[in-house]
Amino acid sequence: MKLASALLACAAVPVAFASGYLLLLTLRSRRREPFTCGVPRTRFQVIVPAHDEAAGISQTVESLADMDYPRDLFEVVVVADNCSDETASRARAAGARVLERHDEALRGKGYALAHAFEASIAGGKTDAVVVVDADTVVSTNLLRAFDARLQAGAKAIQADYAVRNPHEGWRTRLMAIAFGMFHIVRSAGRENLGVSCGLRGNGMCFATDLLREVPHDAFSVVEDLEYGIRLGEQGHRVHYAGEAHVYGEMVSSEKASRTQRARWEGGRLQMAKRHAIPLVTRAIRERNRVLADLAADVLVPPLSVLVTATVLGTAASVALALVARRPNAALLLFGASGVCLVAYVARGWQVSGTGARGLATLGYAPAYMAWKATLRLRRTRKGADAWVRTARQGESD
Repeated sequence: MKLASALLACAAVPVAFASGYLLLLTLRSRRREPFTCGVPRTRFQVIVPAHDEAAGISQTVESLADMDYPRDLFEVVVVADNCSDETASRARAAGARVLERHDEALRGKGYALAHAFEASIAGGKTDAVVVVDADTVVSTNLLRAFDARLQAGAKAIQADYAVRNPHEGWRTRLMAIAFGMFHIVRSAGRENLGVSCGLRGNGMCFATDLLREVPHDAFSVVEDLEYGIRLGEQGHRVHYAGEAHVYGEMVSSEKASRTQRARWEGGRLQMAKRHAIPLVTRAIRERNRVLADLAADVLVPPLSVLVTATVLGTAASVALALVARRPNAALLLFGASGVCLVAYVARGWQVSGTGARGLATLGYAPAYMAWKATLRLRRTRKGADAWVRTARQGESD
């Protein structure tokens, strides 16, 4: 009985640690006052990597053109990467400059970004680059928020990345709450702790001198996470511009959601395997809190895994306590984990803006988590670094 209690307590420790980290970020997730925007000075190039995005590229380019920033200080550049449709011609018609890239061997968003960044640096007329996905519309204050932080000394910045179509269905409402947790609670909490808020792939900004110092050699399916880790290793943190927003379209069909989630979670797992131990080692040796936080970020498993572990661990702890007729340490740890996760989810719902409908949609969460668990049993062997375009809302399922 003592051995079972000890083993269960050991299993509870990493779960409690991960949940406690999320609670810390929840408690520190208060939004700061927006930066004061002075006279705009930064010359931006807004880069839109696109692979067969003819259906929505015009709307994205038009949204970028409508930003509240002097038009002579920014340029929209669409990278039409290995496209087989009319992405390039429609982007030009909407007013963007287009870089067409064709390389069957080196495919993926990371390669498209590296190509665009190299061209931007070589041109010598740009102070900073901004990355916006091809299915996205942006808030009009995006460049002003970036400009204010760049003038204050930031080199890498992440805007709030939100769901464009939260009420398309129950999946997209759950995604909006998940984005509230991952993109607002975690980003704001990390910003308030003075560490790197992390890169989210959409709504990123980099000073060109930073790209010269730390080239964007990140080519995995989670190139944003990969490059954010590299920046931290080189002594740079990513700042959070929570008052500026990019709104990406999420899919509501099961098939498209499955492809999207499998790529994201599979990519994060690979980054954890590759970087977690080196980050922890360096963080301890250098007493570097930015690296320690980056390690914690990649080590925290998906929320569905944490919730499942907490529920099963609590059930096992209760059963053991009933048999032994006394409480055990595991019950305390798993119980604390449950409290932390409830607070984290509640805060994510609060900042998601989904209101009562979102709260009701949380009832689908158990089914959604069960569906996500099956993804790990249905992983395909398709190239991990391939740019596999997710079907957009309204396209054929």
